Amino acid sequence: MASASFEHVTKRFTGGDAAVNDLSLQVMDGEFFVIVGPSGCGKSTLLRLLAGLEAVDSGVIRIGERVVNDVPTRNREVSMVFQNYALYPHLSAFDNMAFGLEMQGVERSEVDWRVSRTADMLELVSCLDRKPSALSGGEQQRVALGRAIVRNPQLYLFDEPLSSVDARLREHTRVELQKIQHKLRATFIYVTHDQVEAMTMGDRIAVMNQGVLEQVGRPLELYDHPTNLFVAGFIGTPAMNLIPVTVRGRTARASTIEVELPRASAVDQAVLGIRPEALVAEPAPAASTIDLNVEMAERVGRHQFVYGTTGADRIVARVESDIKVNRGERLTLGIDPGALHLFDARTGQAVL
Repeated sequence: MASASFEHVTKRFTGGDAAVNDLSLQVMDGEFFVIVGPSGCGKSTLLRLLAGLEAVDSGVIRIGERVVNDVPTRNREVSMVFQNYALYPHLSAFDNMAFGLEMQGVERSEVDWRVSRTADMLELVSCLDRKPSALSGGEQQRVALGRAIVRNPQLYLFDEPLSSVDARLREHTRVELQKIQHKLRATFIYVTHDQVEAMTMGDRIAVMNQGVLEQVGRPLELYDHPTNLFVAGFIGTPAMNLIPVTVRGRTARASTIEVELPRASAVDQAVLGIRPEALVAEPAPAASTIDLNVEMAERVGRHQFVYGTTGADRIVARVESDIKVNRGERLTLGIDPGALHLFDARTGQAVL
């Protein structure tokens, strides 16, 4: 297996802005690394640059210690799993998995051994004689993954492979992919627009926006310490509450909110960030509070998400499901002072 790195990589398409803009990033050997961001942020382009399906305009791409900018795709020792699986409809599952090896001239006995071993790992032995039309979506996904595994590449690349899979199968496949990665001790680089996938699968996550790398870190690091407003609003379900405030010393004020910050801020115009779970339905006597005008409550197991407004600001809180909440009522919520975030309103960068 191998590491991968991007050093000041830029890719521009004709007549458009940079799909990837001066991006530097290091993926460690054996890591399950996830690249996440909204549609059009450049994450799939980054994967295609690494695979050699697109050429860089500037910068350096390495696989291991080897610079691969001018190395053809077939010689980069990477395997890629696409969103639509790209299986040959006229070939069986076995032949789909074997196709790449046969094109490389691998001996038949070696092809049979690699496909059989991989099929056993992916629980596909009973499906090997079937064509894609006779396979379920999950089985097709595993055949596409098996086709990548049999090549024994240095890097496994995944371009939103679960985006067309139903929710239940997606959850199951997320777990299976992590098991397979652990068995192979392989380097997986996985692209998705779904931050839940990113948070549950990645050893580390890179957040992209408009071709720019916003932040790289472990899932909880991104959740607890977002470096800017974009990451704060993108990571988390529901998203962090972001409230424009005026700051004087340690006091942050909005239209109907006043909060004491852990320390004084150097900025006077800021955005206060509060995670939904940092709002509690039974506030301590001395706690800062929000009076929420309830618009809707959404029950999810033992919790419920309460949506509403306070003054000019929209708020969502996560509270216990046994708390009675009705539309049109006012709910007083305490604010956990240890879970506050503050961002410079001008630059968007975190200051607290």
